[in-house]
Amino acid sequence: MTDKKGSEVLAKLSGQGEPKTLEQFLQKMRPELLKALPKHVNVDRILRISQTALKTTPKLSSCEYMSFLAAVMTSAQLGLEVNTPLGEAYLIPRTIKGVLKAGFEIGYRGLLTLAYRTGLYRSIYAHAVYSNDKFSYQLGLHKDLVHIPADEPIGEPIFYYAVYHTLNGGFDFSVFSRKKVEQHRDKYCPSAKFADSAWRNDFDSMALKTVLKNVLNYAPKSIELSRALSSDETVKTAIAPDMSEVPQEEFDITPEPKMDRLAQAKAEADKVFVKDEEISDEDLGIKK
Repeated sequence: MTDKKGSEVLAKLSGQGEPKTLEQFLQKMRPELLKALPKHVNVDRILRISQTALKTTPKLSSCEYMSFLAAVMTSAQLGLEVNTPLGEAYLIPRTIKGVLKAGFEIGYRGLLTLAYRTGLYRSIYAHAVYSNDKFSYQLGLHKDLVHIPADEPIGEPIFYYAVYHTLNGGFDFSVFSRKKVEQHRDKYCPSAKFADSAWRNDFDSMALKTVLKNVLNYAPKSIELSRALSSDETVKTAIAPDMSEVPQEEFDITPEPKMDRLAQAKAEADKVFVKDEEISDEDLGIKK
């Protein structure tokens, strides 16, 4: 089905009074959200989460409107909450050809949620391995993995692995050394070059996500899970009933200039967590 480009949507809205803020734009787009959302996702809940994302990450309010809407709709169709303590998914400001746009990224817990929803797996898990752990694995005809964690880990993790067990008794695992994770990041994750990337702020979590995605690439999975994996770390500026069909934009991988210490301290001080429950119905224009 044909997607709706940003210019077409804005033209449609212009006759209704062009929105002056991103919040107003989201309210204008409420009918489009209703068409694209899965039945189990409440549109008011998504709007509240969007408002929370804007307050916890103020830079998002400066992003191109359609990129933000596309990221919100992607998360909504996947049934993942964004920028909350659940860590399922994130809306992240990204510079694309000099323009600030909102990107969509699935978190480690979001991948687990999506995988379990398929009903194919008995268990899925991922762990970090430290130098003083007892750890060994072998491939071939008799695949096996043994990990006995030490009581007190020493240093940084040296390996990361993910395992799945299906309901019918099948299993598989994937193991990456720390160096292999870094090589994979540098080759396939252009967003890692940004100053606010999770790779810089939470390397271990992203490493676990990397091995989990790797093992799921070869695992039995639903069409929905396959689409979700293809939507990870994307920036889009159009909307469609199936957001996985909307082409993504290429990243401008030029690193953003580093802030001086004073500016960085101020930016950190401005990061105040706001619960989505604190946003009232009035903020969303919802009549009781």
